[in-house]
Amino acid sequence: MSYDDVEIEDMEWNDELQAYTYPCPCGDLFQITKEDLKLGEEIARCPSCTLYITVVYNIEDFMDKKPTKPFEPSKQQSLTVA
Repeated sequence: MSYDDVEIEDMEWNDELQAYTYPCPCGDLFQITKEDLKLGEEIARCPSCTLYITVVYNIEDFMDKKPTKPFEPSKQQSLTVA
C-alpha cells in the first residue's frame, strides 16, 4: 500500500536527479522521472527504504505534443483539353 498520495504540483523538480522529488520520512527523497510519467507510471519510490507514494497527475501534461501542421488544401492545376 502506498505511503501517501501526492499531487505532482506538490513535488519539486530536481535538476541534478532529473526527477520530481518529495521528502520521504526516512530523510531521503521519493523520485519519479518525466519519462516514467510519460509512460503512465504513478509510483515514486524512495531509493533508501521500502516506502513509495502514488503520484497524482494528468498524463496528458507529460505527453509529447507534436505541433500540428495547419491543413493546406491541395493546389489543383488547370488542364486545357483540346
